[in-house]
Amino acid sequence: MGYPFGETIKGSDAGIPKNELDRHVRAAQKAIQEKGLDLLLLTGPENIYYLSAQQTPGYYMFQCLCVPAEGEPFLFVRGLEAANARANTFVEEILFYEDGVNGAARLADELVKRGYKNKRVGIDRRSWFLTIEQYETFVGAFGTLHDASGLLEPLRAVKSGYELEQIEKAAVCVELGMVAALKAIREGATENDVAAAMINAAYLQGSEYVGMEPFVCSGPRSGLRHATWRRRVLKSGDLVTLENAACVNRYHSALFRTACVGPNVDEKAKAMREACVEGLDIALAELKPGNSCADVHNAVQKVIDKHGFTEHFRKRAGYSVGIAFAPDWGEGNVLSLNHDVDTELQPGMVFHMPISLCVHGVYTVCASETAIVTKSGSKALSSLDRRQF
Repeated sequence: MGYPFGETIKGSDAGIPKNELDRHVRAAQKAIQEKGLDLLLLTGPENIYYLSAQQTPGYYMFQCLCVPAEGEPFLFVRGLEAANARANTFVEEILFYEDGVNGAARLADELVKRGYKNKRVGIDRRSWFLTIEQYETFVGAFGTLHDASGLLEPLRAVKSGYELEQIEKAAVCVELGMVAALKAIREGATENDVAAAMINAAYLQGSEYVGMEPFVCSGPRSGLRHATWRRRVLKSGDLVTLENAACVNRYHSALFRTACVGPNVDEKAKAMREACVEGLDIALAELKPGNSCADVHNAVQKVIDKHGFTEHFRKRAGYSVGIAFAPDWGEGNVLSLNHDVDTELQPGMVFHMPISLCVHGVYTVCASETAIVTKSGSKALSSLDRRQF
């Protein structure tokens, strides 16, 4: 075909099969029609991937999947990404813009030419990668856009058999990474040694790049939420927090454990570990059809309160996992396990549940599982002991 596709074969590198994508698109178009829209514009990499399988680390440049209420979606990307999009997707029509051209303005012009200016066009305003400048540029060149935020997320919350297979493959990778990290912990090793072992094992098993860096912190640094490795040398008695994810075809699974350098574990940390494990056990028991997301969180909160660690929790009990790109490996924008989320759990939903207690500036203790909601309950995807440091 010549530039920009060269000899690239359509769909040759797709991470989602065409029949799966077709189901996703049909469900999305039903939601688009129910919303009363003629066209849906998607700029978030997760939603674009869900409906087209297009993936690239270059989503920092403007891209948009255009999904009509009827007919075939078309993709608008940077010219540099066009061949990549041809290989990743089965989308027939791929439009592109050159560097130096305002992508949002160029797409607005294209939609005007296609007769969409006087039709109902919706856009996901919550997308992390739709800047204010891009949105204002588009509206200035095109006209009114309707808010279509949250239209796809309910569809993404319940995973298909194919999606669950990818998540379970990722779970194997993340567990092997965690085992390698635990083996690397010893006095005199550094946080970098542990992080390198964790990442290496997961990647050798087949993980792709993940949506967020792993967390490896030791000693007082482990009491800093979302801090990660920084060359610190491990000392006897240090607690070490280990949280990692792995990814297969952009579907993620995550795992969180706490370790200790040597046998001398702080007594309060032991008590916190018991509260975390008990909280995780009750979360897994409550993660079943018929219950709500709030039911799971509230059950965990009762356990934490009973043990007297309320002030050390102060967080949601978990979040949906599935398709992810940086800066996050979770799907918290899809669904969370929290006190005010009344969404009913359904078979096929998947959650990472990190039940963690933090003494800020001292240490964090945690146990977690990624678990699938099944017809009769839940299925945890890790076999690692939750009760050992």
